[in-house]
Amino acid sequence: MPESRDQRIRRLIYRSAYTGTRETDKLLGAFAREFLPVMDDAELTAYEDMLDYGDPDIWGWTSGQVELPDDINNRALDRLIAWVRSNPAL
Repeated sequence: MPESRDQRIRRLIYRSAYTGTRETDKLLGAFAREFLPVMDDAELTAYEDMLDYGDPDIWGWTSGQVELPDDINNRALDRLIAWVRSNPAL
């Protein structure tokens, strides 16, 4: 049976909150709870693809310490980076 949209979002929120690194867990978990429910399916796919890169890359991109590779520059990542920049307390 195919995964429903709600199941997919719940799975991605869980995956975001338990990536393996406390800092990234906190960052991605909060972002996922706020934004994944409003993303369309294409953006959810882009977000899921981004998670496959792992904590060091995601942390580097969101902190501006690592340049974005061309193949991962997508709306989900743009939204994540904008959210991080608008929340300096993170």
